[in-house]
Amino acid sequence: MEVLVPFSTDRPKSRLSAVLDPDERAAFARAMLRDVLDAVRAAGGDPRVLATGPVDADLGCPVEIDERALTDAVNAAFDGRFGGGDGDRSDGDPDPVAVVMADLALATPAALRDLFAAGREADVALAPGRGGGTNAFVASHPSFQVDYHGASYLDHRRIAAEIGASVAVVDSHRLATDVDEPADLAEVLIHAEADGWGGGDDSMNAGRATRWLRDAGFALDAADGRVGVVRE
Repeated sequence: MEVLVPFSTDRPKSRLSAVLDPDERAAFARAMLRDVLDAVRAAGGDPRVLATGPVDADLGCPVEIDERALTDAVNAAFDGRFGGGDGDRSDGDPDPVAVVMADLALATPAALRDLFAAGREADVALAPGRGGGTNAFVASHPSFQVDYHGASYLDHRRIAAEIGASVAVVDSHRLATDVDEPADLAEVLIHAEADGWGGGDDSMNAGRATRWLRDAGFALDAADGRVGVVRE
C-alpha cells in the first residue's frame, strides 16, 4: 500500500518553540519522520514523503515536493493517484492510499497494520487524533477529499457520508498521539520507558525521537503530581 507522509520543512514544530530552538525543532521533526517511515515499512507499506521543501536527510524513500498547504497538497496527490481533479475522478476500484502524519512518534507497525487492514475493508478508514484532528487514514473511494482545517475528523466523516463512502474508525492511542506541544513530549518518554525502548514489533518503533529527546537532556518529571518533562 502506498503511504503518503506529509512533512513540513518550513518552521517545523513551531509550537515546541518554548522548549526547543529552531535547529532543535528541525532535528527532532526529522527524527520523528524517520521513526514513522520505519514503522510504515515494517507494517508492509510503501512510504513516500510529501514535503513542503527539500529534506536534509537520506530517508530511503521517494520525496515529493509540494509547497502548498496540507489540504491542497494531499488532495493534489490523491488526484494524481486516483486519476482525476476538481472533483471529477475516474470510476473503478483504485488501490487504497494511506496518509500518515510525520509526528506520530508512538506509531508502531502493529497499529499501522490495523489501519491498513481497515482501509482494505472500508472505502475510508480514519484514525482520529486528540482534539478532533485526523492523524492517519486510508482511502480508496475515488471521490474522497481531505479538509484539514478545524475538526478534520468530523469533516472527513461528513465528506465520506456525502459521497456515499463506507467508513471504518480505528481507535488507537498510538495513532491518536501526535507531538505538537511541550506536554506531548512526556507521552513519548512514558511509552518508550514502558515498552523498553523498542523491544519488539508491537512496542515502540525505531526510537530515534526518544533517543533524540534523551540526548537533548529531556527526562520525565512528576514532582508536582502530574507527569511532565524537564530538561536537565
